Amino acid sequence: MATKKKPDPSSRIADNKKAAFNYFFEEKFEAGVVLQGWEVKSLREGKVQLTDGYVVVRDGEMYLIGLQINPLNTASSHVSPDSVRTKKLLLHKEEIRRLIGKVDQKGYTLVALNLHWKNGKVKAEIALAKGKAEHDKRDTIKDREGKREVERAMKSRSR
Repeated sequence: MATKKKPDPSSRIADNKKAAFNYFFEEKFEAGVVLQGWEVKSLREGKVQLTDGYVVVRDGEMYLIGLQINPLNTASSHVSPDSVRTKKLLLHKEEIRRLIGKVDQKGYTLVALNLHWKNGKVKAEIALAKGKAEHDKRDTIKDREGKREVERAMKSRSR
């Protein structure tokens, strides 16, 4: 049985930090992203934002919406870059069919978690997610603040 390796932190391009706060993740998938040349160059320079990234299904295909790639100033003159263009995701047919069935259930959505490099190609990690209720978000904040207080106490105690 093969174990899934997490992407190397140095190969990360962009993260969606809001996703963990707003959703519970059921399953995670890795998908290829169809990009244009200028977009890849901008990704290498780090001119990308994924905070509002989510996935939609149209005609049996998956598309990433909300990924903003800002063009470089040195972009070619014959290309008219669109920074919020909808990007197509590449997954196996069986995975797409299964995800379509899950997304049709009430409360489930597909969220983009991060972009990373894998063997010289850009991959997107997406998750089948269920939205958190307001009280769950408050619990998350309370836990985070509690951990911070413990770390502060340990740090001040070691001085």
